[in-house]
Amino acid sequence: MARRVLVTGGCGFVGRHLVAKLAAEGGNEVWIIDDLSTGKAPADWEVPQLRHVGEDGGVAFHEVVGHDAVVRFIRADFVAVAQAELGMTPSLGLAKLPAFDEVYHLASVVGGRNVIDNDPLAVGIDLAIDSSFFLWSAKVARPERILYASSSAAYPIDLQEAGESRALREDDISFEKRLGLPDYTYGWSKLTGEYLGRIAHEKYGLSVGVVRPFSGYGEDQDVVYPFPAIALRVAARRDPVRVWGSGHQTRDFVHIDDACAACLLVCRGVSDARAFNIGSGKATSFLDLAARMVAIEGYDAPVLGTAGKPVGVAERYSDAARIRDELGWTQTIPLDEGIRRALDYARGRLARGVEPE
Repeated sequence: MARRVLVTGGCGFVGRHLVAKLAAEGGNEVWIIDDLSTGKAPADWEVPQLRHVGEDGGVAFHEVVGHDAVVRFIRADFVAVAQAELGMTPSLGLAKLPAFDEVYHLASVVGGRNVIDNDPLAVGIDLAIDSSFFLWSAKVARPERILYASSSAAYPIDLQEAGESRALREDDISFEKRLGLPDYTYGWSKLTGEYLGRIAHEKYGLSVGVVRPFSGYGEDQDVVYPFPAIALRVAARRDPVRVWGSGHQTRDFVHIDDACAACLLVCRGVSDARAFNIGSGKATSFLDLAARMVAIEGYDAPVLGTAGKPVGVAERYSDAARIRDELGWTQTIPLDEGIRRALDYARGRLARGVEPE
């Protein structure tokens, strides 16, 4: 079934791979709104590859190489687009957006732990993005289905302390009983976005699904994130291999292809604004992750921590039972396979002159 789909923030890492999934379905008409403040311009994408075929009224048209799909790209701040459509600000000169079967709301400011810890108010702008999105959805767009991308950062940090953590369950966040203290401004913004999604469903009748991805990674992820950064150091055969902090902090790593498949399932299978974890359910420390990379690369080197770097919470991993039992999602790309892919890609980065930190 062909769909008209909007992906806000679709030029970011997750957005590009989600567009690839949608294109692979065949026949979908995909729209992207992104101001490229952090994302890649369509001409620079590797997955999927796009071919520019024209432009009209501020909308750039791209064919997806190898698939029966067309991507329509609007380079604009989504907040400005939403407020113009709501009549709150003057028109941007764009034609009115069409009705959408699905909207995947990914637009946000995020850039890894360094941004979250060192520029927390920059991340706080996500509150404006999400409030504009849900107001536009309820008052103007009325899409058939909405996927809101939250984050595991929304979980209470007291459940993620060293030696006292456990697999995080969706009902560890309850808007009726317990919220807890989320992870800094990014966690607060995502928690607020989830609440707005609940209101959009309960008071305005919109179909909303929410995902809480854990540590998503992929070959072409920016090296400001730890997984590709460590892979680049290992591919360069650094000795020793450094990780941030003590390295004992744990995360739940899930490949971007599996994460995007989960997003499609939640968008199409959930309507009541419930949240679903996306994770492997396994905790892996950064020391162990780097050691596995070194072993797979086939050389010997110690893995050491780095003092003075932001590290976030001590332990964070998911209980993935809800999405498995209700929607049938399972992880298909094991961590070692993901490591091999990341190392192969990192070697290509080295050949292009990208230097590890």
